[in-house]
Order: sequence, then structure tokens, then C-alpha cells
Amino acid sequence: MRQQGKEMLDYKRLWEESLKHIERLEAIIKKLEARIVDLERRLGLNSDNSSKPPSSDPWREPKSLRTKGKNTSGGQKGHKGYTLEQVEKPSSAITHQIGNCEKCGKSLSDCKPADYLKRQVFDMLRPNIEVVEHRVNTKICSCGHHNKACFPSKVSASVQYGPRIKALAVYLSNQQLLPEDRLQQTFEDVFDLPIATATLAKMNKDFSDKIEEKQNEVLSQLKTEEVKNLDETGIRIGGKTNWLHVISNDSMTHYRVSKKRENLLEGIQGVMVHDHWKPYFTIPNVQHALCNAHHLRELKALEEIEKEPWSFKMSRLLRILSRIKDPVLAKVSIRYDQIIENGLSFHENKEAIGKRKKRTGHNLILRLKKHKDAVLRFLSNPKVPFTNNQAEQDIRMMKVKQKISGGFRSTDGAETFCTIRGFLSTQRKQKNNIFDAIQLALAQ
Repeated sequence: MRQQGKEMLDYKRLWEESLKHIERLEAIIKKLEARIVDLERRLGLNSDNSSKPPSSDPWREPKSLRTKGKNTSGGQKGHKGYTLEQVEKPSSAITHQIGNCEKCGKSLSDCKPADYLKRQVFDMLRPNIEVVEHRVNTKICSCGHHNKACFPSKVSASVQYGPRIKALAVYLSNQQLLPEDRLQQTFEDVFDLPIATATLAKMNKDFSDKIEEKQNEVLSQLKTEEVKNLDETGIRIGGKTNWLHVISNDSMTHYRVSKKRENLLEGIQGVMVHDHWKPYFTIPNVQHALCNAHHLRELKALEEIEKEPWSFKMSRLLRILSRIKDPVLAKVSIRYDQIIENGLSFHENKEAIGKRKKRTGHNLILRLKKHKDAVLRFLSNPKVPFTNNQAEQDIRMMKVKQKISGGFRSTDGAETFCTIRGFLSTQRKQKNNIFDAIQLALAQ
């Protein structure tokens, strides 16, 4: 009996240990299942349905958030095209003579031309450096005093580079994003003019100092504009991550560099269009408008990966609203709220039946509910854009610069580039010729 009792206790202990082991395994399995779902979701994310850059995408057939319409790709009817056309007054003309008749072989040298057919070739002369020597004379007065004429104020050294060379260096470096060593090679190859990289860097610095006050005025104006776009991105300086901030609209751009991402501007008024970066909501006395392109990408991920039914409806509603000129706000608000409630019910039911709560979709719908006014701001204020594409376009070339050059060696270099790039972007938006604008700024 004792032996049987001992065996029963052993079996019971083994049974209890087995149950505990099973519970531990079930917990591990649930954790791994959740991890698998998360990894599968990440694998399904790309630049179309998330904020990942296109460079991270594997090769695939390009897709767009735009729905298919009646128009084919390419230029539409009525669109003004650009093509090379003949000019009325060419720089020079070369006449090609006919020697003999093609039929009888008779000489045509004495025959007057009946007509001219013309073709024009557009080309350029090889760039040539012009060296202008400035001389001042000295004269001795009858009183014995030695008099000397004055050099122009901008001719301050025995040898120096002229304003057009400086303007071209600034243009190629900051608009076309040529690194200093390649810019140096360009001047040697094209103009046969050697310029040290340190000199090129100084040209940029001097130009930045000239336009710094103008860019400060641009920043002051943008702060008080009714609507402005904001964005931020990481930028490498001295091997460390810093932050590049942009504030802009369709006519002005201002960039600034900060070691901390949360270094926000003060004194902003009006409506801020942004990508729902939370610190922006701490800025006082402003209204917010959220980028709906981001919402559409997130909703697309929920459609393709999570298959959440409410996301189809919200995506369709936002697309329709982006095209309607005068929607009835009351009806839009009711429909918006209905979709939000459907989405919340969907997640509550999932949670109630014991399935893993899909945090991505749940967080998105809570955000859309909380910031409803900011999501639909473009409906109540026609000056507010549907997306934050303006700021994203303004910041994109800064990332291209980083990819080409690999970052900046110093904060001064980064600030110099940001000041110049903001100036060039502003000039482009105001339909000014950038090269002429650089020369005009240097002349002041």
C-alpha cells in the first residue's frame, strides 16, 4: 500500500509538472505567434503602405495610391509641352550650295536660289575664362604730391575669382549637389581653372553670410503665415545624428539644424500641417492639420495585410473628399464618425473573443478619432492642403545631398548648406532664375 501511495504521489507530481510545462510552452507559443504576425506585417510594409523610403523596397511593379481614372498616362489634352523650336535670328548661318543638276549634270553656279530650306543646330561655345586686369595710375602733382587712383571696392586682391565663377560654384554645389572634389574637377575639366576645395567651401560660406538676414526674414514671415508645412529628418554631422527641420509653404522655405529633434520653433501662428509628430501638439496658439497621404498609406497596409474592413471605408472616404470641391461638412462628419465606430467595434470584438488585439490598426483609429478636426482641416479651410507633400518635397533633396556626400563634417558646414538651400528653394518657388538670383545676391 505504501508503495502504491508513493507511486500515486510521484504520478501526481509528474502530472502537475507536466501541466506547468505545458502552460509555459503555451505562453511561449503565443509569444512566438505574436512575433510571427508582427514580422509578417513588417515584411508586407513598403513605401506604398508605410513611411518607408522607396530605396528600401525590393524590386516590384510600381504602384500608386492614386486610383485609376479615365486619363491615360503622360501629358493630357491642353497641357503646354516643351520642345526645341527654331529661332528667327540664329547666331550664324552656313549656306550649302548645289553644284550641278541632278538630272542633266549642268552647272548651277549662275542660277539664283528659288527657295531656302533651313535646319538649326543648338550648341554652345567652349566655356572660356575671361581675365580682366584692373589698373590704377599714379600722378605727381606740380606741388610734388603723389596721387593714386582707387581700385573698385570689389577688386580687393592682386588675384581673385569673379562674381560669375563664385555664383556658378554656389549653384553647382548647392542646387546640383556636387561634392567639393567633383566640383573642383568640373572647373578643371570644363574651364581649365584649378580652384582649391577650401576656396570652394569659403565661397559657400561667404554667400551664406550674405543671405543669412534674408533667410531670417523668410523664417519670420513663415511663422505668421496662415498655413505652413513642417517636417523633420535625421542628418549626419561629424558622424553623429542631428536633426534637420523645415518650415515652408508654396512660396518660401527655411531650414535649420538642431542637435535635438524636439527643438521646436517659438512664435508660430496659424495652421501647422505636419505628419502627426507628437511634440508639434505642444506648440501653443496654433491649429493642426494632419497629412492624409500618411493616413492613406497606413490604411493601405491595414487593407493589404490585416484585412480590416473599416480601413477600406475610411480610405475610400478620404480619397473622395480629396476630390470634392464643396462637400457638406455635416454629412462628412457623420460618415467619418460611423467608420470610426465600426473600426472600434471591430477591435473590441477581436479582443473579446480572445484574439490578439491588432495594435497598429487600433492605434490608428484612436488617432483618427482624437484628431478628427486636424484630419479634416482641409475641408473647413480651403488654404489647407490635403497632404504634407510640400514639406516632404522640400526636405527630400536634403536627403539626396546626404546620400551623395555622406553627411557633413561640421555643424557650420551643415548650417551653411541649409541657409543656401533655403534661399535657392525660395527663389525657385517664386519663379526666379536661380543662377541670376545668386549673382544678384553676390552683387549686393
